[in-house]
Amino acid sequence: MSYKFLEHSTDAIIEVNAKDLKEAFKVTADAVINLTIDQDKVEEKDSLKFSARGKDLYYLLFSWLEEIPFVLITEGMAISRIEFEIQKEEEYLIEAIAYGEKLDFKKHNFKVEIKAPTFYEMEIKQENGVFMKFLLDL
Repeated sequence: MSYKFLEHSTDAIIEVNAKDLKEAFKVTADAVINLTIDQDKVEEKDSLKFSARGKDLYYLLFSWLEEIPFVLITEGMAISRIEFEIQKEEEYLIEAIAYGEKLDFKKHNFKVEIKAPTFYEMEIKQENGVFMKFLLDL
């Protein structure tokens, strides 16, 4: 399980490799959090429930990429880790709990604000594990 940032002049392009879908979404969350703050500096003092949903995996990933910055910036919660389950019925649904503390720009070394995810260059492949690639507008 890993992620890497690809070179881009103004945005963030991230590639994720994982053994399965749940691990891919976990790695994706860690990549987004670490792009924004230093996740290892966050203490687990509070928790916050949130969810993401999508008609397919692309829309689910897009929703996930919207919700994590929302929790970080709008809710003001620095995230240490996220526990979640992925369900598929008529659509995909992630029910999640973020653990962390109140966002402190200095303590958590706030780096960059994510404006929005995009479908541009988004890829999801499920062959011998899961590969995801996505672009975040900074």
